[in-house]
Amino acid sequence: MERQMGCLVAVAFVFLCSLTPVRSDASNHRYKVGDDVPLYANKVGPFHNPSETYRYFDLPFCSSAPVKEKKEALGEVLNGDRLVSAPYKLDFLNDRDSEISCKRKLTKEEVAKFRDAVSKDYYFQMYYDDLPIWGFLGKVDKEGKADPSEYKYYLFKHLQFNIFYNKDRVIEITVQSDPNAVVDLTEDKEVNVEFMYTVKWKETETPFEKRMDKYSQSSSLPHHLEIHWFSIINSCVTVLLLTGFLATILMRVLKNDFVKYAHDEESVDDQEESGWKYIHGDVFRYPKNKSLFSAAIGSGTQLFTLAVFIFMLALVGVFYPYNRGSLFTALVVIYALTSGIAGYTAASFYCQLEGTNWVRNLLLTGSLFCLPLFLTFCFLNTVAIAYNATAALPFGTIVVIFLIWTLVTSPLLVLGGIAGKNSKAEFQAPCRTTKYPREIPCLPWYRKTLPQMAMAGFLPFSAIYIELYYIFASVWGHRIYTIYSILFIVFIILLIVTAFITVALTYFQLAAEDHEWWSRSFLCGGSTGLFIYAYCLYYYYARSDMSGFMQTSFFFGYMACICYGFFLMLGAIGFRAALFFVRHIYHSIKCE
Repeated sequence: MERQMGCLVAVAFVFLCSLTPVRSDASNHRYKVGDDVPLYANKVGPFHNPSETYRYFDLPFCSSAPVKEKKEALGEVLNGDRLVSAPYKLDFLNDRDSEISCKRKLTKEEVAKFRDAVSKDYYFQMYYDDLPIWGFLGKVDKEGKADPSEYKYYLFKHLQFNIFYNKDRVIEITVQSDPNAVVDLTEDKEVNVEFMYTVKWKETETPFEKRMDKYSQSSSLPHHLEIHWFSIINSCVTVLLLTGFLATILMRVLKNDFVKYAHDEESVDDQEESGWKYIHGDVFRYPKNKSLFSAAIGSGTQLFTLAVFIFMLALVGVFYPYNRGSLFTALVVIYALTSGIAGYTAASFYCQLEGTNWVRNLLLTGSLFCLPLFLTFCFLNTVAIAYNATAALPFGTIVVIFLIWTLVTSPLLVLGGIAGKNSKAEFQAPCRTTKYPREIPCLPWYRKTLPQMAMAGFLPFSAIYIELYYIFASVWGHRIYTIYSILFIVFIILLIVTAFITVALTYFQLAAEDHEWWSRSFLCGGSTGLFIYAYCLYYYYARSDMSGFMQTSFFFGYMACICYGFFLMLGAIGFRAALFFVRHIYHSIKCE
């Protein structure tokens, strides 16, 4: 069964590699003069609120032709993309000069709607031959006006498209708004608007294969790279200091312990033991909540596998800039296909701990991460529906996700659980557990769980906090993040620091004759997730301009789920490291 689980993981990776960027049919086309190149309008929304986006025609734009919706993949819908045919016609190699797209008489209500959008810095996003373009809807004239009631609001009505081509391929497109062609929206009165556009075609030598490079260059600029490498050096110094601490202090202390305990065995028999050897009969006593603990280990292992697969796909180039929805598609598919790993790990470990109700354990494993995520999604999707935002998932998409969970995730979880239950693996404990637990001595406050979690989470967080800003600016802003190799190095450093600090704190806990290290090691390992969520508060109030109930609830709601995922993943890593360490030191002494 273990071999079957390994084959399942291999099949999952092969399937995911099939998601490798294959350009859509539009971008593979070679065009002739006069051919219709597809231009899609995607969405509009406040520039500082990336989650709060609306359909392009939710604003009273006009179109001279019937609006057609583009069929979208699962990841595109999850990303909030809602592509429809744009009101501009950009035929291949056909220049246009101040051509009227459409005319519309705006009512007072429509003028007020446009004015509100301009005041909130609304932007629009379109795709031309799968190339993204953006622009602002209008501008606010605040010059020389101290009172906001005196501000002037203007809507841009003339767009200029500059398109670069190489032979029969579209290479690049930019859009500019004519600052002089505007419509005054300051007063609530009916206004006649003529939406116009200009198209200029220019030849370029840039090959088609490199047309996406310009979108990833912003994160590779020299001053950005310097900051990223500073982050790496900072993290490496943290690792070196921590490993140096373990090598010089912890190993020396352990060596002295081994010598002391060996000497004690040769001396008087009635000499009282002290330190971590004193609790050798309790250190492998199973935790109280076996089922919950095993479920947390299983879920954390699955999320770790998910992270590894995502990094593998990122490093081979799947998540190139503006590959719409590829990341969301990968997350859904990988999570579904790796649920067997969670079931196998949880059930196997639960049976090693002599648990009997493995079915309940599987149910707990399947719901430990999914249930909080589902409840968060239900609340946030309701908010998005109330706002009529594109973040609200259509009913059909919810049905698809439910079918994936029902037909893929749940069966694989059960199969993994059956495989884990039948693995018949035994818990390898080098010391025999006594019948009655020893009483834990009274410990000072700084040896309690919460202070230990604070110490355990601070070092790993300090190793990643510089890189966190760029990730947040990409996920909750408009920056582009493409330096996945550096991010992968930071991820490896995070795992190493988490493992090392958990081992160190576990030793000090055992040295204080506190044998309840199982849950403590998991909590200490996962405490970095709490620090990341605390960073969310700092980022929201100090580093971003996000506002409004919808954006705030989306930011803190989904970040709570992400940080909870980090808590489970790093908790599992911390516990595995601590278990390896505890087994090693007790195997190295003679326990009776």
